[in-house]
Amino acid sequence: MSLLSEVEAALDTIRPYLEADGGNVSVEEITPENVVKLKLLGSCGSCPMSIMTLKAGIEQAIKKAVPEVTAIEAINLTDINDPNAVLPENLR
Repeated sequence: MSLLSEVEAALDTIRPYLEADGGNVSVEEITPENVVKLKLLGSCGSCPMSIMTLKAGIEQAIKKAVPEVTAIEAINLTDINDPNAVLPENLR
């Protein structure tokens, strides 16, 4: 099984939770150093809590399932203080 398919399988375990809030995530790149670069999609891309979602949910799921991954980065994190950040409807 390739590293990408292992990462995708780990993401599939948490996708239902992301989708419940109108979001999702896509793998943009896995570097030669095994850094997974993700793009947050839908409401995850504009949510001020996206850093928490990344660290507490996505990162934990990937590192638990794929220990050879060295780091997880989101290429489009929304800063918690961003005035344009929008919480998903069910979290307001």
